[in-house]
Amino acid sequence: MNATSAGPTAPDQGRIVLLTTSHRVAPGLLSWPAWQALRTADRVLCADGAHPQLPYLREAGIRVDEAAPTAKELVDACAGGRTAVVVATGEGDPALTDGLARLAGSGRVHMPELELLPASYDLPGARLLDLVQVMDRIRLECPWSSRRTHQGLAKYAIEEAYELVEAIEDGDRDELREELGDVLLQVVFHARIAEEDPDAPFSVDDVAGTIVDKLVHRHPHVFGDETAETPEEVREHWLRTKAAEKQRTSVTEGVPLGQPGLALAAKLHSRVRTAGLDVPLPTGEGIGYDLLALAARAEAGGTDPEAALRAAARAYRDAIRAVEG
Repeated sequence: MNATSAGPTAPDQGRIVLLTTSHRVAPGLLSWPAWQALRTADRVLCADGAHPQLPYLREAGIRVDEAAPTAKELVDACAGGRTAVVVATGEGDPALTDGLARLAGSGRVHMPELELLPASYDLPGARLLDLVQVMDRIRLECPWSSRRTHQGLAKYAIEEAYELVEAIEDGDRDELREELGDVLLQVVFHARIAEEDPDAPFSVDDVAGTIVDKLVHRHPHVFGDETAETPEEVREHWLRTKAAEKQRTSVTEGVPLGQPGLALAAKLHSRVRTAGLDVPLPTGEGIGYDLLALAARAEAGGTDPEAALRAAARAYRDAIRAVEG
């Protein structure tokens, strides 16, 4: 992106290139326009002597002066048509950019051509690296977080999952984004704790690698030679590969008994129906058996009984508030 100054320019006033890089990309992985600018510059400067790019630039034969010139000094250095490239620090060198803006706005200085050149870009998901780094520091330095265990955090995972569901049902996009972050935090937090296990440690990279392998394996119609044209065919692929992976002796294996009752009943009924088993619903006295039958009927009809009951309960809440005024 070129950003030509508002002040007067002259052909012999040269060019200033502000080179920005992302700390989320491995140092040295710069764009071709960035390498061209660095190789053809009359002078390359960087105010941070510990900038992670410097060893790679010097290895490539580029001389970098560790200097922090003022805006006026940098403009003067470009006189005679010279080009200066400034490798921006992580903070972006605001004093320099503000000074250049003031000179350009004064109308009294013949300004060089000013160019902002991104040398590396964040890849999708790059901010996840920030989250991992922040979580690592919190785990090390926070008196509360440093003492948490998987068991102590378990209840928060449940709470955050419910809050996420509520945000989805409310249709609140801002709340949805925030609650997704809270759920993601639970994953990263547990993975960070897992790194410290003396017997079977694993990291967030191991967690991500495991789910990547699972997704690839269970989507042969995407990553392999099989085909699937309908959602039903996709589900068949998923169930077939999952069964081969787990090799379970019962369709009830893997169904968490700690989930809400309606969801548990619907999940068990779904497993029975998918497997083609003929298992009559147990009968007995009491509301529990009535609810079991209702949950099975809802699941067979394609309705999530837990979500349906929540919707009804929310309507009940609204009615209560209306009466309360």
